[in-house]
Amino acid sequence: MAETGTTAARRPKQPSSAPSGERTAIGMLPPASRLSLRAPESSRAALGQALGIALPGVPKTSAAGEGRVALWLGPDEWLVIDHLDRDMAAELMRLDALHAAVDVSHRNVAIEIEGPGAEAVLNAGCPQDLSLAAFPVGACSRTVLGKVEIVLHRTGDRSFRVECWRSFADYAFAFLTEAAMHEG
Repeated sequence: MAETGTTAARRPKQPSSAPSGERTAIGMLPPASRLSLRAPESSRAALGQALGIALPGVPKTSAAGEGRVALWLGPDEWLVIDHLDRDMAAELMRLDALHAAVDVSHRNVAIEIEGPGAEAVLNAGCPQDLSLAAFPVGACSRTVLGKVEIVLHRTGDRSFRVECWRSFADYAFAFLTEAAMHEG
């Protein structure tokens, strides 16, 4: 990874919260470091050790620890989110294990949906079964919300994190806000 002289500060895309339904709150999450990571199975343990978090090997699962979460997106693909805004690409730079790591921190934003109506709000535009039995706490997947691709992560019994590209954030935020106002 080439080093640059300056680093642009990440700022929230949207207001921190929106008018929400009685049963659901929607808000933008603070900026975080994000790494799109691809690697063969033989490199998974070394990468996990370098990042200080086990990279999940089971579909639709995540692993969390020390301000980081790793989301399984495919047999050789993870989205790693660092809430403490540390430079994960730099941590992997000297590692000999075969991998591709791309910092996508400026590309993505995160929206939080929480409350007893969160599943219904998301299901207004996401065809996936989001019941606790089918999509338990810690589950994650690449899916759609209306017209945009998202990465969905269930963070609690009644809370979800939606990761989307910054260019789609206005649409996703408005979609969720509208669905919350009409929910339940």
